[in-house]
Amino acid sequence: MPAEHTSEIEIRLLIEAIYLKYSYDFRNYSGASVKRRIQHALRQFGCRTVSALQERVLHEPAQFMELLQYLTIPVSEMFRDPEHFLVLRREVVPLLKTYPSLKVWIAGCSTGEEVYSMAILLLEEGLLERTMIYATDINPQSLERARQGIYSLDNMRAYTLNYQRAGGARAFSDYYTAGYDHAIMDSRLRRNVTFADHSLATDSVFSETQLVSCRNVLIYFNKALQDRAFGLFHESLSHRGFLMLGSKETLDFSAYSGAFETLAKPERIYRKL
Repeated sequence: MPAEHTSEIEIRLLIEAIYLKYSYDFRNYSGASVKRRIQHALRQFGCRTVSALQERVLHEPAQFMELLQYLTIPVSEMFRDPEHFLVLRREVVPLLKTYPSLKVWIAGCSTGEEVYSMAILLLEEGLLERTMIYATDINPQSLERARQGIYSLDNMRAYTLNYQRAGGARAFSDYYTAGYDHAIMDSRLRRNVTFADHSLATDSVFSETQLVSCRNVLIYFNKALQDRAFGLFHESLSHRGFLMLGSKETLDFSAYSGAFETLAKPERIYRKL
């Protein structure tokens, strides 16, 4: 049997073992993506085979938590794809202002950059005080970083440019305090945020929301898991609620393509029918 085929069997066994042992479900993630991440982890862990890696993560929970950092790729930035936020501000916010209170679900929030971006936008539009933001992810270390709201000061110049292109109304530095080589986000931005562990692969929906943002997460899912996620979003959203996806993601050809209308196609913003 070719070594490549053996490796694929080992990866399937590892993913199944992780599900059985830790209840983290990567079985419907994109096979190519999972394979790349595990091969990268092998080098970092110093394991010759996937089976050797499996033995370590099954018997040492701390090793699994370390592997989880490779499997979930906690990478994000503030006001990523600024044009998405600009359209959100111009086209969606005026409609959100008609609601007496708002619930926003940010699914796959990673280390929180998207959460603070949304909070800043809502604050500037006079909506943050009457909004509850649910920020969810499967990675507890990422969620803890999001709660802390501490980021590298080196990134703030790029984030500032993103903020300005997204229609920012103030100086971006108003929203953080610089300390040594870190930026600490203003605590008022997370006053109405609930950070929670949630898996799009295994968990159910949040209560009625007016806006769901799930950006650059679904590209790592296979079609079946994408459709499951779209089903959660559809069920969670209130009548005529809004869904915002990443720049490389789309509702087209999904099981829910007919359940939404396109509000802004290039920016991947949809509205529930």
